[in-house]
Amino acid sequence: MLPKKIILILCILCVFACKEETKTETVEIENSTEIAPITDAVLESAIIYEANIRQYSPEGTFEAFTRDIPKLKELGVKVIWLMPIFPISEAKRKATQELMVEDIQDPKEREKYLGSYYAVANFREINPEFGTIDDFRALLQTAHDNDIYVILDWVPNHTGWDHVWITEHPDFYTKNAQGEITDPLNDDGTPVGWNDVADLDYSNQALHRAMIDDMKYWVKEEGIDGFRCDMAGMVPTEFWSKAIPELRAEKDIFMLAEWDNPELTQNNLFEMAYGWETHHLLNAIAKGEKNVQDLDNHMNHLAEKWRGGGFLMNFLTNHDENSWAGTVRERMGDASEAMLALTYCLPGMPLVYSGQEYDLDHRLKFFEKDSIPKEKGTMWPLMEKLGSIKNNEPALSGAKEPGSYTRLSTNSEMVFAFKREKNDNALVFVANLSGKDATFTLQVEGDYKELLSEVTLSMAPGKSMELGPWQFMILRKTN
Repeated sequence: MLPKKIILILCILCVFACKEETKTETVEIENSTEIAPITDAVLESAIIYEANIRQYSPEGTFEAFTRDIPKLKELGVKVIWLMPIFPISEAKRKATQELMVEDIQDPKEREKYLGSYYAVANFREINPEFGTIDDFRALLQTAHDNDIYVILDWVPNHTGWDHVWITEHPDFYTKNAQGEITDPLNDDGTPVGWNDVADLDYSNQALHRAMIDDMKYWVKEEGIDGFRCDMAGMVPTEFWSKAIPELRAEKDIFMLAEWDNPELTQNNLFEMAYGWETHHLLNAIAKGEKNVQDLDNHMNHLAEKWRGGGFLMNFLTNHDENSWAGTVRERMGDASEAMLALTYCLPGMPLVYSGQEYDLDHRLKFFEKDSIPKEKGTMWPLMEKLGSIKNNEPALSGAKEPGSYTRLSTNSEMVFAFKREKNDNALVFVANLSGKDATFTLQVEGDYKELLSEVTLSMAPGKSMELGPWQFMILRKTN
């Protein structure tokens, strides 16, 4: 986006030879609200927010979300990921997981089903449900004014059934034995279950060009800051190896892959991948199915798996998990706050999903209109504190130059502790990852400030301490 220029007309009153004369001078002043380029340094301390525009407000519009962007800055958010903003296909539109809209007999009942955001009808247009392109531009500008970057949710593996390519470029799509375009299939030829979308065939190089051009449009013409790419691993790495360098040639961008294969984060492709393994393990620990030893093993596994580069997005929930697997409270119960704190303190970048900051305890509808609560409860003040810690403590750097991670002995099977350190900054995280009271020790010495409660604790090696069920601390040494 080019800097805006404001033409300021200065009227200067001058007096010459007892005669009053008005002189007009035109001065050009640049007033740029261009955000600084996104860098690896920015990502080290970043928090990402997944914005579900449809469900974020009763209006379900860009405009309603834009009003709240300054509030997200209070939570330490540095990147907003917008769920797909494109028109949704009318053909084969889903009403529920099992039914298509066309299966609904009552016309009025049929109207309430809006379909899946991921059945895209046109990659270059705006879903009218959310507003206009100007409304989108206002959202982007407001985010940039608040030093927040915006990435778009991109769906490269498939399109909706009335996308223009269906008729103009049927050769872009996967065909069955009868030559018919198919929905996405598993390796054994069985349907994945996404019958509201048509599968793209990346053996066609012309498709590569068309897809790159559509992605480039949003970077070059609209000034967005990157992409979260849906099911990125279902698209050949060959495509990403061509697409991402072309996009980066336009501007500095941030790329998030919905996948957990390190291959996609190598060779300057995606910076961040999904921490699915961590997510599922935290769910299991909250349910008492796994324990601290499992988490230790997992951290060792991650260090080996990702030693070639890339970092992970840590999350308790997202649009899929909330709607289909259950709310954070349903899955994690009293462990919710401890698990949230872990996602901020472990190496990586924490995710906040729409409504999570307002204690959302409702499975949002996926194919029709719903809305999140807007009353601050337990999570907002906790996220505000955790966000400040993540933003301002170098030890919690989580991207390409993360703070070190060192497991600390606690002499307890229930208490998990580790140290993060970078330069002269060090933090200690301690949590009782069980529903029972726990006694533990730490081999640390001195006075430590607990950053959430701001209480100072005197620590000594071997000193016996206690934590209640799911209680946790974030400690910084003061002397």
